[in-house]
Amino acid sequence: MSGKNEEERVIITESRDQVGYDAEDAGCSGCIGTLIWLISMLLICCTFPFSLFVTVKQVQEYQRAVIFRLGRVKKGGAVGPGLFFIIPCMDSIQVVDLRTVSFDVPPQEILTKDSVTVAVDAVVYYKINNPMSAVCNVTNAAQSTRLLASTTLRNTLGTKTLQDILADREDIAKHILGSLDSATDPWGIRVERVEVKDVRLPQQLQRAMAAEAEATRQARAKVIEAEGEQKASRALKEASDIISSSPAALQLRYLQTLSSISAEKNSTIIFPLPIELLGGLLPKQ
Repeated sequence: MSGKNEEERVIITESRDQVGYDAEDAGCSGCIGTLIWLISMLLICCTFPFSLFVTVKQVQEYQRAVIFRLGRVKKGGAVGPGLFFIIPCMDSIQVVDLRTVSFDVPPQEILTKDSVTVAVDAVVYYKINNPMSAVCNVTNAAQSTRLLASTTLRNTLGTKTLQDILADREDIAKHILGSLDSATDPWGIRVERVEVKDVRLPQQLQRAMAAEAEATRQARAKVIEAEGEQKASRALKEASDIISSSPAALQLRYLQTLSSISAEKNSTIIFPLPIELLGGLLPKQ
């Protein structure tokens, strides 16, 4: 039991050290705070109604204000929208915008998994959903999110090949979105959307890819042409076999050719000769 009590005592002490708790300082700050509050209220009453210009503040519908009283966050969390009251000598405020913010990730020179250097840029959309965390947990939420987006884009694309980057942009954007959202959650920021805008390749690589694509198209065209010649030769062979098996078919084909030639407007003079005459002139085997 004594060991357990000592462990609980250590945990409580550590938690107090983390938040800067000190009983003597708390009592001293309480007395000083009360004195400052009395003096401030006296000054506000003496300068009324002119003191309303410095004691009444306003924030818009899309804004929230985090109030620090003597360096500590005021109870109740962020205030707004609308009017609220502060004590000038004791309170300081920090206004947080809750609207969606977009920014461009600068082009990142990335070495892909297959050792190709590419320049990739993206756009990120985020918004602050917890003003207290955005003010108290990070120095500059916007700048930190920008730097984290650049690093995450570089680290994610460094594990992908060039083919994956060009073909799977949506999957890569979803992966970057999940990584950013989980990393910025302690800052009170929710990343809404990530889009990979452009992938710029080196000029030499572009020329090489264009030459490769052209060679592939030429090879495919030659294969298609060869297949057409093969099919045409087969059709001609079948036609010749059919014609050679019947002399009348050869004669009809001969007359059809003469008819097609005579239909054209030309000065060609055709002397038809009988097939039997031509057959007699040929050497007999």
